[in-house]
Amino acid sequence: MKILFCTDGSKISYHAIRNFSRWFKDFTVDILCVIDLSFLPDTISVESSGFNRQCANSADVILDYTERFLKEFDIVIGEKLKMCGSTVDSILETLNTNQYEYVVLGSHGKKGIQKWLGSVSQEVSSVAKISTYISKELNDSKKILFTIDSLDTTPKVVSKCIETMNLSDKDIYLTTVYEVPDYLFLEGNLDSNWIIEVEQKQEKAAMLLLNQFEKIFIESNLNIKDKVILRGTPAQEIIKYASINEIDLIVSGARDKNGLSRIFLGSVSKRILENTNSDSLIIRINK
Repeated sequence: MKILFCTDGSKISYHAIRNFSRWFKDFTVDILCVIDLSFLPDTISVESSGFNRQCANSADVILDYTERFLKEFDIVIGEKLKMCGSTVDSILETLNTNQYEYVVLGSHGKKGIQKWLGSVSQEVSSVAKISTYISKELNDSKKILFTIDSLDTTPKVVSKCIETMNLSDKDIYLTTVYEVPDYLFLEGNLDSNWIIEVEQKQEKAAMLLLNQFEKIFIESNLNIKDKVILRGTPAQEIIKYASINEIDLIVSGARDKNGLSRIFLGSVSKRILENTNSDSLIIRINK
């Protein structure tokens, strides 16, 4: 399995690949370093001012250090790649011209307007056609939470994780969330027993769904630490559950999207990425 590891030389990027290496098995890492010069004023010529040479030298220093770092953890290294330009565009260009299974990035967890505008990791995860692993801090890489829903992509997400990840010694958590309808506008017009019956049916369907996926893990000789039904807004409840249980990695699925996906900020995966300290693994299921 071949992955792309993107680093700017920051500690958080090395935390990302370190965390990743404790979850996955049998992979080779291509290292990409992008020196982003997009902040330079238009009046400055990169070529004439010698920035090209400085860019190459800076990238070489980062790549050489990264190679030594990865070798310390017996991580197999493929190519070392360096580029100058927009970080997001350079990463996407590399992904489009090579065959990778995952892309690994660190996220600095910026807040305020920088968070609203979107970090590099958020941009890449929104647009990339492959699965994305994003980390904010070094963690124990022990507790993994699978977000389960009834979409046809979910079995593919679970199957891919079981196939490529080392889960035998991990604590596996399953959760599904059903939203509770707001019956306020029907108050006085609905039989309360009918409302209770509807929620009981939702609860039963959710448990059947969790049992179905628990069976998939058991058949792969993997045990479930906990399975739980949450009620409320999916992203909000998952974030809360992950925080309480100190989850190290949250797995969610994403369908293949078109070029407009950059502006769709409301997805569950996006909100989880923005609002939790857990690592995020977004499994992209292409059409």
